[in-house]
Amino acid sequence: DVENSRSYIDELYSEENCKCQEAIVCLKNAVIGSNKKKGSIISQGIVPRLIALLCNAGKPLQLRIDAGIVLGSLAKGTESQVHSLMRFNIVEVLITIIFDASTNERLMEACLGALQTIVQYPFAPLDLLHSDINNIKRLIQIASPRSSFACQMYVVNIFVPLCHSSHQQKSLCQAEVIPFLARLMICDNTTLQVPALKCLAAMCFTNKSVSNIVHATYHADRSILDILTALLSRTRDVQVQLSASRCLTYLHRAGSLPAEDYRIVYKTLPCLARLCSDEFEEDTRATAAETLAYLAEIDSELQRLAAISNHLIVSLANLVKCPSVLSRQGAFRCFASLAANDEEIRKRIIEMDGLMEEVLSGLKDGCAEDHSVWRPLMDLLSGEPSLELQTVVTSTICNLLLEFSPAKEPMLESGAVEMLCELTKHPDPALRLNGSWALMNMAFQVSAGAASRMAETVYCVLCAEQHVKTKIINTLGTDRIFQLLGDRDERVIMKTLGLLRNLLSNTLHIETIMSEHSSEVLRAVSLVLDDPHPPEVKEQAIIIIGNITAGARDEDYVLQDEKIVKKIRDFLVANDNKLQMGAVFVVRNLLEKSGRQQILRQWGFLENLEQLLRMTPQHSQFYEEYVWIMGLSVS
Repeated sequence: DVENSRSYIDELYSEENCKCQEAIVCLKNAVIGSNKKKGSIISQGIVPRLIALLCNAGKPLQLRIDAGIVLGSLAKGTESQVHSLMRFNIVEVLITIIFDASTNERLMEACLGALQTIVQYPFAPLDLLHSDINNIKRLIQIASPRSSFACQMYVVNIFVPLCHSSHQQKSLCQAEVIPFLARLMICDNTTLQVPALKCLAAMCFTNKSVSNIVHATYHADRSILDILTALLSRTRDVQVQLSASRCLTYLHRAGSLPAEDYRIVYKTLPCLARLCSDEFEEDTRATAAETLAYLAEIDSELQRLAAISNHLIVSLANLVKCPSVLSRQGAFRCFASLAANDEEIRKRIIEMDGLMEEVLSGLKDGCAEDHSVWRPLMDLLSGEPSLELQTVVTSTICNLLLEFSPAKEPMLESGAVEMLCELTKHPDPALRLNGSWALMNMAFQVSAGAASRMAETVYCVLCAEQHVKTKIINTLGTDRIFQLLGDRDERVIMKTLGLLRNLLSNTLHIETIMSEHSSEVLRAVSLVLDDPHPPEVKEQAIIIIGNITAGARDEDYVLQDEKIVKKIRDFLVANDNKLQMGAVFVVRNLLEKSGRQQILRQWGFLENLEQLLRMTPQHSQFYEEYVWIMGLSVS
């Protein structure tokens, strides 16, 4: 044990080089693969001695190399051990030796290896490299084709974490890193190709200017796009295929490669779908699913093509059942992306045996509760789920619940409403947003399948919808709605207003809900109109008022609230078009029922309608409608 080996620790400080060399070899063998021994070495204060040996040009070369190797080994320890190395300015020391033109190549390799390990940590002082563009250029020179394989490998791996921000991406681009990466991409050595591709992908991520440069760059008479496309071949190493597909995905999402380009439609998308299949390692499948989700996220045609590619939905359903959180996260992200726009795709996802149970159990806090309708694999997560995984799962649910989705009934029966209502109380704004968003989608329209099981009538469809809506409003509660409408996140407010709008979408539902909750609903809407929200938020509240005025049969709920009536009157002559249009929508609905004209005149609506008419050009598409409303108001 290191603690009991004071002899060679003491000899590390010997001025006799041979004794010092023997000691450092013992030390090197002791720390390899043992974090405990690494920690012991650091705690005994030996790091400064190692740095002194490394920097001393008067010491034998092998002694300096071994000192660099030991420091590199210590850098592979725990995070706290690496923090300890940082206190001795280890990065500055390594950079100084690396950038010294007289440094021996073997010593260079030892220092580059240690630096490569350290820069992978998020707290590494990367600015020391980015502070001068010549630092990047010098690294490229160090990794020239004439350099050793190890130097080239270390340098390209150092570049991978150096390009996360837009500024860093631009800096690497200006230092001519792209031609350097292109050379490594065609070298037919996976150890060099994969980090080169990872670096290129990181440079292109959400950066259109860099992506455009990559798009236009040629190397050895071949465009980088053609090089990347060739690397998608099944004959290539799997990690090369995956990394190349990520490059092309990021080029597309940055706007440099259109969705209909053959490299995306016929190469990248099929490659990613294939890499999601069970024949590949779990981490490969997870990364492929994440990448495919990002590729198809905003394009409905790519979503449709992905859904029919290589049994993808089956592959994702199997990936959901894997033990790794990253695997489940990748699968859910891909499901969310595929289900974003197409009802048929949503139907196929829902009909996968046991999948909905897996999705729903992703929201459970790791409980192993039995339920007769859930599969044994319902417990998606071990322990408490991460915020990111919960966000991904709830995003999937939001998309699966769109419009006439068949997901609504099975999810309703499995306790999804209660789960989603609980999410609206979560401290994380993304989860509150997804909870309110999913409830909004669930309240929109019940699935046709649920209605057909009851009867093939419009009335039964309405009853089925009413069942869902009653469940939502009773579970969520009006107090929680008030809290959501006062949320700090404006997106949560918008989705909550969308939920109220969907709850109050036809006469039967309006009468049922308003008969029990009219004062709470009107108070909630008034709260939004009073607060300093932007017009698009207030517009949603006005639409809710318009729905109530159109659908309420037995009571004039809106006209009984003086505060709201005055707000609508004033919005008729507001400077914002959204507020004007919303107010006109409410007034038109009010005037379509007899007996309201006199009341509206008493509230001063006639004067504001006349002013609105004067403000509107006669050639405007709205002019005739305003004239018609004026006619109703004075009849």
